[in-house]
Amino acid sequence: MAKLTKILSLFLALALSVSVLTGCGGKNAAGGASAGLEVDPATLQFPLAETTTIKGLTNFPAGTESEPNNRTIFKRLEEQTNVHVEWKTIQSDQWGEKIALEMSNMKTLPDFVFNAGFGDTDLLKYAKQGVIINLEEYIEKYMPNLMKVFEQAPEYKAMCTDENGHIWALPWIEQLGYEKTAIQTIGNMSFINTAWLDYLKLDMPTTVEEFEAVLVAFRDNAADLKAHFNIDGDIIPMSCIVNDGDQDPCILINGFGEGYGDPDRGRHIAVTDDKEVICVANTQGFKKGMAWLHELYAQGLIDPEAFTQEWSTYVAKGKSGRYGVCFSWDVANIATLEGWEPLPALTADVRNITPQNGSFTSGFDRGRCVVTAMAKNPALVCAWLDQMYAPIQSPQNNWGTYGENDDFDIFDMSTNANGEPMLKHAPLGDASPVEVREAESVGGPLAILDSYYGVYVTCPDDAQYRLDWIRDIYTPDMTHKYVFPNVFMNTEDTKRVSDLQADLSKCINTAKANWIMNGFTDADWDKLQSDLDAYGLKDYLAIHQKYLDAYYG
Repeated sequence: MAKLTKILSLFLALALSVSVLTGCGGKNAAGGASAGLEVDPATLQFPLAETTTIKGLTNFPAGTESEPNNRTIFKRLEEQTNVHVEWKTIQSDQWGEKIALEMSNMKTLPDFVFNAGFGDTDLLKYAKQGVIINLEEYIEKYMPNLMKVFEQAPEYKAMCTDENGHIWALPWIEQLGYEKTAIQTIGNMSFINTAWLDYLKLDMPTTVEEFEAVLVAFRDNAADLKAHFNIDGDIIPMSCIVNDGDQDPCILINGFGEGYGDPDRGRHIAVTDDKEVICVANTQGFKKGMAWLHELYAQGLIDPEAFTQEWSTYVAKGKSGRYGVCFSWDVANIATLEGWEPLPALTADVRNITPQNGSFTSGFDRGRCVVTAMAKNPALVCAWLDQMYAPIQSPQNNWGTYGENDDFDIFDMSTNANGEPMLKHAPLGDASPVEVREAESVGGPLAILDSYYGVYVTCPDDAQYRLDWIRDIYTPDMTHKYVFPNVFMNTEDTKRVSDLQADLSKCINTAKANWIMNGFTDADWDKLQSDLDAYGLKDYLAIHQKYLDAYYG
């Protein structure tokens, strides 16, 4: 009992670590005095002497708890800080539509937006409008946990700072691996049903020809597979969701041409070994890859719903055991770990896996949380938000918590080798990592550095096996040297890139889906190139090149 008391006391000390604070006047976007109140350090020690209310806006996944204060993480934070948060919530699948309306009405804005997920265009727009305040002074004076993160990993502070030295948002940081071993190097990982391979006595394919032959075998032996594995529904050799993030199948085409594939499904850019930014839709590899994917579709090897299905439909068919190949961040989200393995890089003209842009600095979201100009006491708001960056708090916000009275907890409270509090990941078992995370976690601003593992938290099982897959299966085939880094462009360039990208990405994605389904001619290819030129591809690449040159210069 005494040991447990000591552990919990240390836990509170870590979770509520607040340095000596000084009053902060702050500046708003227009350069004048902010609405910040002078705060006496003696009154800003957590827990506060009296309960104080601040207002926040966040989102929640459909089908999960909609009231943040009913989640264990926020219950504990209120007990530990004596700060009550009055939340307004929006369902996650409606966030993109509704958050813009919320930010357009200054009079109804809360003190902060917790799970904002704002892009650079949004941040700079709201900064110029005076809707959000810059945070660098508040971070220095009221956010010691975040300052410690910036001291340990200064690259993240640089990525948060605009060209004028301002920080407009609090980041989400998740370090798992580094450079070519980082967990974010591959999002749309491909998985193959090894139970089907074994039953049909097939080897793991290593070339595009072998892969196609495996899909044909899945199709031609559908009746036997259904009967043997007691599958309800038609056999689907390969399913995916074209142009949908991690569910897109373009990891398969990395071996065509010079081996760029289409790893950045938003921007469609890659970086050559000569540090040149290129558009992958200009490359012969993209052309040959699209032609090959169409051949697969024409043979009935790709799910006919791959262009239209929703996530829920995609998962439901996967859980029914109908897939031979699928794509996701983690196959456990779609099927099961047992009987499935990552599909290695497929050799076509070359053998290559192109990492995702921005992945070498691991997980990072520059615009995760903002403090609005309506905050009457931004110093208090920032001090409370700083608790999210406590080393033992961030993992809970990111993955889930411990000690809940339900069927599953993501963590057990344990100790490290020094007898200090450490969150120990519980075995996942048959639980879906996505579902557990959505049920328990709260997201928002946080930081988990590589140095935290084994000290404050264990590496999650689903992250560890994914890191192992990337290191052992994919990293050896990552032949290109560079990815486009995470840079903070200025307002003019951000707007220009955003405007150009909207047209360019729509053009590429439309052609991609149409070509996989219907095929294409050389004339269709030439038209795509002329359309991209007309939509400003030259300027688009030039802006990216400027920032790449500056990054390495």
